[in-house]
Amino acid sequence: VGLLEGGDDTPGFQQTVTTACHHCLEPECMHGCPVGAYEKEEDTGIVRHLDDQCIGCEYCVLKCPYDVPKYSHKRGIVRKCDMCHQRLADGEAPACVQACPTEAISIIKIDTAALRAQNNFLPGAPAPDLTLPTTRYIGRDVPADATPAHRNRLVPQPAHWPLALMLTLTQAGIGLLISTLLIPSAAITIAGAILFNLGMVAATLHLGKPLKAWRFFLGLKRSWLSREILAFSLFAPIPMLLLAFAVAKPTIASVLGTELTHWTHLATQASLIPVGLAAVFTSVMIYHDTGRKNWWLPYTGAAFYLTTFAFAALPISPLLFFLIFAGIMVFESFQLCQTTLWENYTGKKAEWSPAQYQAKLRLGPLRNITTIRFAALFGALILSVVNPWFGLSCLLVSELASRHLFFRSVYAPKMPGGLNIPQPHLQHN
Repeated sequence: VGLLEGGDDTPGFQQTVTTACHHCLEPECMHGCPVGAYEKEEDTGIVRHLDDQCIGCEYCVLKCPYDVPKYSHKRGIVRKCDMCHQRLADGEAPACVQACPTEAISIIKIDTAALRAQNNFLPGAPAPDLTLPTTRYIGRDVPADATPAHRNRLVPQPAHWPLALMLTLTQAGIGLLISTLLIPSAAITIAGAILFNLGMVAATLHLGKPLKAWRFFLGLKRSWLSREILAFSLFAPIPMLLLAFAVAKPTIASVLGTELTHWTHLATQASLIPVGLAAVFTSVMIYHDTGRKNWWLPYTGAAFYLTTFAFAALPISPLLFFLIFAGIMVFESFQLCQTTLWENYTGKKAEWSPAQYQAKLRLGPLRNITTIRFAALFGALILSVVNPWFGLSCLLVSELASRHLFFRSVYAPKMPGGLNIPQPHLQHN
């Protein structure tokens, strides 16, 4: 149960709304699933989740703009409403319809062509054009400027630590390996290979059923998560080959021959940048494809590639790292100051936006992590002159804090809430 409140033109308006799965005509949960754990029944339109196929990656949780799928820690998979399809098959109404004491919910057949032509939905809810939800809210008119009661509550999102680690470590590893193309170093190659592989291990910790992840190829046509798995799988041998050449090239040459070893080494180095940057791009697209404004392609792309290039630049030259550092500072400062910049430029109070919400979270409940992010980044800049390895350690802490903020401060679209949303002071940071 959620709550809508009136806007500036209709003060005092309130309306409670119930919400469940909308069984959309174009379900994003199904489109994002890497293993085909969703299906839309042709005869009923019900969007069903296939529990036995789910790997518990939670990508459908990020993809659904209405916050419908929920992860079950006990089962290690996602669950969602299936419109009580078994009850419908027996001629009975779904449980929510049957239980409602005021008959506020009903199940009807709809004209899908008319819905596609003009899909009116609930004011204050995420826009319907992405998924075309089939739910209709009828009754008294809801003001067009009505807002969800939860919108101004600064409640951080889940941390997703395995994903934060995966993104930080893989991008750090790729960056360090790129630096070895200009300054060959066995130590940096070892560090890059270790960080990258630790990131790959961290990624599996986010899966409730990791042993089923081999089925990722089923979603290659439409799921960026499937494409990310493929891209990183293709890149995975490169760090190991570079590591082998860095520490045992004479031994390899004695087995394969000098010429074959030489050309294999060159081919591995040549593929490092295009395959590595393509893998990072798939990570960018995973979050851009969720439709969350804070994860828009330019923002997420800038964040992920700046991390990669920072780790590539630091071992090469303090001056080069300073240039990347300046880029990061401009990017981060812009994200924190968008509201203030707008107000100073226009003289008007900035309207609510996901960017404003994110900035308030980072400067409010998440200010300690924001402080660590900037303090460690400045530490990396200073220590890179003294000792690059100390600088790398600080940079790793800074970028991990950045990824933590990436997940926790995003504004996640959802149906109107407010009646059952935990208070911020009860949240676990």
